[in-house]
Amino acid sequence: MILSGYRHGVITQDIFHYNKPIVVYFEMDEDALRGLDPRANPQLQNRALQYFEQLKSSHDGWKLCAATFTNGNYFGNDQVRFFCLQVIEHYLRYRYREAGIDDQQSVRSLICTCLQLMGNESNQDRNFLRNKVAQITSLGFVADYPHRWPSFFTDLIGILSPSAKAVDIYLRVLLSIDSEVVDREIVHTFEEIQRNTVIKDAMREQSVLQLTETWYTILTQFQSSNPEVTCMCLDVIGKYVSWIDINLIANDKFVGVLLEFMSMPLIRESACDCIHDIINKGMEPVAKTKLIESFTSILQNRGIFNPQEEEEGDYMAKLSKLINGIGVNLIISWQKLQKAEDQENSSVTMAALEEKVPLMFRFLGDEDDDVSAAVIPFVQEYIGILKQMKQISPKHREHIEGLLYTVIKKMKYDDSYNFDHEGEDEAMFQEYRKQLKTLFTNLSALDTELMVVTIHTLVTQTLPQWETVKVCDLEVAITMLYMLGEALPNPQGQQFSPDISKASALQNMIRLLISSRVSCQGHMIVELQFFETVARYEKFFLAEPQHIPDVLMAFTDERGFRHPSAQVRSRTSYLFSRFIKGLKGQLNPYIEDVLSRIQDLLVLNTPDNGYQHLLSNEDQLFIYETAGSLIVSSSLSPERKHHLMKELLSPIASKFESLLSKLQGETDEKRQYAYAQSINMATSLASRVSKGFSSQQTMQACGCVETFTDLLKIFLQAVNVPTHRQLIQTGVRQYLHRMVVCLEKEILPFVPVVLENLLKQPEAKELHDFLPLMNQLIMKFKAAIVPFLQQVFMPLVSTIFQVLSTPSDDLDQVTAVEKKMLQRSYYLFLSTIISNDCLDVIKNQEMNNLHSLLLTVVQGAADIPDPQSQKMCYNIMKKLVETWGGPNGLAGFVDFMYKSFLPACFLGPMKPTFDLNDGQTSLALGECAQCLRCMLDKRGQEFLTYLSTDYLPKLNVPAENIQELCEALKTDNKTFRTYLKNFFLKAKS
Repeated sequence: MILSGYRHGVITQDIFHYNKPIVVYFEMDEDALRGLDPRANPQLQNRALQYFEQLKSSHDGWKLCAATFTNGNYFGNDQVRFFCLQVIEHYLRYRYREAGIDDQQSVRSLICTCLQLMGNESNQDRNFLRNKVAQITSLGFVADYPHRWPSFFTDLIGILSPSAKAVDIYLRVLLSIDSEVVDREIVHTFEEIQRNTVIKDAMREQSVLQLTETWYTILTQFQSSNPEVTCMCLDVIGKYVSWIDINLIANDKFVGVLLEFMSMPLIRESACDCIHDIINKGMEPVAKTKLIESFTSILQNRGIFNPQEEEEGDYMAKLSKLINGIGVNLIISWQKLQKAEDQENSSVTMAALEEKVPLMFRFLGDEDDDVSAAVIPFVQEYIGILKQMKQISPKHREHIEGLLYTVIKKMKYDDSYNFDHEGEDEAMFQEYRKQLKTLFTNLSALDTELMVVTIHTLVTQTLPQWETVKVCDLEVAITMLYMLGEALPNPQGQQFSPDISKASALQNMIRLLISSRVSCQGHMIVELQFFETVARYEKFFLAEPQHIPDVLMAFTDERGFRHPSAQVRSRTSYLFSRFIKGLKGQLNPYIEDVLSRIQDLLVLNTPDNGYQHLLSNEDQLFIYETAGSLIVSSSLSPERKHHLMKELLSPIASKFESLLSKLQGETDEKRQYAYAQSINMATSLASRVSKGFSSQQTMQACGCVETFTDLLKIFLQAVNVPTHRQLIQTGVRQYLHRMVVCLEKEILPFVPVVLENLLKQPEAKELHDFLPLMNQLIMKFKAAIVPFLQQVFMPLVSTIFQVLSTPSDDLDQVTAVEKKMLQRSYYLFLSTIISNDCLDVIKNQEMNNLHSLLLTVVQGAADIPDPQSQKMCYNIMKKLVETWGGPNGLAGFVDFMYKSFLPACFLGPMKPTFDLNDGQTSLALGECAQCLRCMLDKRGQEFLTYLSTDYLPKLNVPAENIQELCEALKTDNKTFRTYLKNFFLKAKS
């Protein structure tokens, strides 16, 4: 008996298997349910969410939802009914396994009722509700089958009438069971895997034959009247065939139906997928080959693999997927037979594979890219087989050539491709093109000579005719020339010779690329590919430098920087930088001409310019860097370099002072921000120019020190500006970092100016950002910076701790993070001083300052719950012990070591926040262990005596543990670190 509805203890019954009613004496909270309406206000929606959680956690909440779903009061209200199903799903997923007999019977009654409701021909429920009912049924199934509900499938089939709605829900249940039990894409626990194995074994033994009979009945009864149901049944068969007996499906009865479906437009795509799933089934290689050949033979005889040219695209893509599955599975079978050294069957499988190669060509070359892409895995695997062959036969060489021509043909852009506004279709083509490029690279490895000859023919036939050839043909010719560089086995440099008579085919093609004037074609994609290619083969210009002026002209005129397309202008800005860096020594005759040509592109973008710049800020950074590189790397005299550098940077200097003045007088917030951005950009451009200098071509050797220091003086005027302070200071600080790299001691007088401003209005983030500059100075100048550092050290440290000790709102997470980062930066600052021969800066501080300083390190090691800071503090302590812990160390330090450093090594790891199983904390513990061993190294037996007779006994450490610790200290670092971890684990347990 199955229940069709329940309300307030009133039970309506239908005759069926289970007669355990669910009696519910409560009603749903109507006010909460109103919050399920998407148009409800946030308060009602929140109440509905709370009610959902309440029902999930309630012992009988699922029963109330079961009654509500089935009683008919809410038919038509999808939100409420789906809500009820979600509560029931939660119960079945998390609590049903422990249910008693009564609840088990109730769940089965509910499932049967739901299935009957969904199977009723008048049912109008939408698919998401039907899918949820199917999911609930499958959850009940995996919990109860085979032990608590062995007759599940018999009952499932018996419930439903042979109507389309009933069959639909039946198939949805089977698909949902597949998701729960079989689907390999879902990660299962070990227990679930064991459960699923039991379920599948029981189904094979008890139910699969019965299921396959229902599938055959559905396929034959609904193929005309309801193609959707038929397609769903084919989907079910495809999923189940992977683990049931193949003979239940791969037989005359089913195969006949499948072949019939291949001629039915509404069903053939699903039939294709089903056949694909059948041949994908894991099998022994000989049996797999026979299965594939039997299907292929029938399909070919019926003309399925020879579709009309105008055939519908989705169907063609399915056919291509099927061909791909056939090819890949034959290759897998062949590989297994090769491994088993079964030459006879291996030859049979290889022959079968070779027969499929024409099909591979047919579908790879299809005009529809989706059709072509579906067979690419087969092509890849086939190329892999050819690579394994000791010698390529003439027939296989023909295949390679055919594939090469097909790849080149399919690489071409369609006429419909929108280069100006690339959307989803364009993105899909680019992904497809990447796959084709991989095929090309792999084919090239098989026959490099053929590849070079093919591309040489393409290039020489296309480029000279560029004025009449279609854009897509031009682009693909240049692209293949570009890709040739990746495919050739020899390094590029060996491909080019100054002697034209010895020039390689590649060298001749690049010469033709430039001399043909194809760069004048104008289309953005042709221009882009031209510049990509000349930038890739910069070594060509070492062999034939006479072509450099033509390329430089192309970069700087309307083909490059001044092209109508912003995409071309932007990309050529970057490629120009690459091109120049690769040919520094060849560009001396052209430097001043190039600088003259790009002069107008160097104008700083500001709110007052009044016109649209050709280049974006990012593009300008590349152009400025390139200009700086040209000047620095030239063979001009230092005086001339100085003059050119000043010409390059003077406009920035003059604009900067003007922008600063306007920013300070501006009241409009938007314009203030625009001026601040321009100021930041000015400093960024100057920083990028400085990247042209190197250890061989220094700023001093080029005579440019004065230019950059003068600019620094101007930039430093901005550090006091309160408006958009952080944005402006970021740019100035970036420039200072570059000057530390490029200058010597000339930089030092400028640092106090920045520091003085920083100390006036200290903020955690600004201090954190400034300290890396100090570290950079220390690492560069080492001991030579001590006198300067001596003056600024304590004011800086005092300011840091003033900021760290400033109270802040406990809920202000941003400030908390900034302070944490500043703390780390401070300890890194100390560590940098100690590691770079600048310890005198600390040593020469007044005694009370030194004492406070060392206590901050002890506090960082013992009290701060940040393993990165703790690691640095233990490291600092170790280095100080190494330097001052011996007989001739700093007066009073040894006493401080015993009273402060040593306790920190035990108190820190004993804190609850010191997680000994965390990776970062383990590194901190390693530094702690090394610090203790360093104390032993410096103080010897004295340290062990103090440890064993004074300090550890005060901590109530047992005598045997003290003895173990002292012995472990004498071992190597790794052994002691392991011991120390176990020591603290025991102490904290």
